[in-house]
Amino acid sequence: MAFRKLLTGWALAGTVCLLSVAHAASLSDPAATQSATPARAAAATHTTAPVPAGPLGSANVARLALDEAWLPAVRPNMNEQVIYIPVDGDGTVTLETTIYRPDGPGPFPMVVFNHGKILGDPRSQSRSDPVSFAREFVRRGYVVVAPNRRGFAGSGGAYEQDGCDVASNGLGQAADVAATIDYMSKQPYVDADHIAVAGTSHGGLATIAYGTQAAHGVRALINFSGGLRQDACTGWQDNLTQAFGGYGGKARVASLWLYGDNDSVWTPGLVANMFAAYRTAQAGQSLPAAGAKLVDYGSYKNDAHRLVGDRDGVQVWWPEVEAFLAREGMPTAVEYRVPAPAAPHGTDFAAIDSVSAVPYLDQAGRDGYRNFLKQYPSRAFAVSGSGAWSWAEGGDNPMAVAVANCQKHSSDACHLYAVNGNVVWSNDATVTARNDASAGATPDAVATADNDRHALASR
Repeated sequence: MAFRKLLTGWALAGTVCLLSVAHAASLSDPAATQSATPARAAAATHTTAPVPAGPLGSANVARLALDEAWLPAVRPNMNEQVIYIPVDGDGTVTLETTIYRPDGPGPFPMVVFNHGKILGDPRSQSRSDPVSFAREFVRRGYVVVAPNRRGFAGSGGAYEQDGCDVASNGLGQAADVAATIDYMSKQPYVDADHIAVAGTSHGGLATIAYGTQAAHGVRALINFSGGLRQDACTGWQDNLTQAFGGYGGKARVASLWLYGDNDSVWTPGLVANMFAAYRTAQAGQSLPAAGAKLVDYGSYKNDAHRLVGDRDGVQVWWPEVEAFLAREGMPTAVEYRVPAPAAPHGTDFAAIDSVSAVPYLDQAGRDGYRNFLKQYPSRAFAVSGSGAWSWAEGGDNPMAVAVANCQKHSSDACHLYAVNGNVVWSNDATVTARNDASAGATPDAVATADNDRHALASR
């Protein structure tokens, strides 16, 4: 059996932020925890319902009292486009950048999303494609821009660590954010007077650092678990705290900080110190004070650091982000329908916990299925007639990831067997094809599935 561990969330080792090792923590009773409806906001009247207690934490999730069927639809890929943004005068160094946007000429408000950093060579990092994050903003009429900073993925230039000087590191990363906003603000489909900047982990540090030099039109900064952990540097926690203090003394834009209690990178005490340093420095600055709010959303699954990369996480972070954006004069009403991958309906093939009913598996495959049953509800298990199998959990579409990884080990077509808490397998090929299509596990989607961000196992 070939057993594969992949990566999910953001964690730290050595002197850089990295993706943490893969498997999600087991649940003693998987059926007891259900995914809540993703947060949704619109200009229509809302009702609210609490998110169930458990690994998703607690938050009030807005639910529409109005059918969205009448809204214009945006294709599922959100008109994804990859461009290269110049960061130097002659354009020899460019940033590989993913753009998502609604249909039409605009102009649209813009949000820039700043990625984190994995351990090792930044060049080996995947292109930034924050699909779950982007979907919520495109639904609300935003252009979403996700640049890879210098030295990352397909971008030019080199990543500069700046030794143990984390404050300088953040400002260096912020220079690429500034170049992105300068370039994109000149595009005819962008409303340059309504811009938000967000980032996760190392990208959260870059976002807050950018707030010291923000362009006109930037109204809001959103920091998801931001920072840079440098274990090889003596006193790295104090260095990081002082860096945020330095940024606070020059802050020009309001910021929202979102951190969880079970973050694998930051302790609650360190988060409190970072935010306190930022706010204390703000109080002493001569510039008009920019508001800042820290939100502790409790625990999220097995690691709060993975929040923004999970579609499940939207229901936790969107209510706070929505209220913050509205306060800063940014739009939040739902204007478009953007389809998300849909779980197929269950069949009567077998009970979800019947390991012996899963076809084609050998003993290793049955053990893999038992492990699948211990994962969080946003999960999928795929199998092929040749005995290949795979499961995936979390991210934006674990169904496509499970099928894609199964297919790597099989000459026969892989299909979904179980999704969340339901068996979706059928011996009817028509039903199987329909289920795969509704889940976004078609050949095209499988070919482009990002397999490096989700806990999974396969053979």
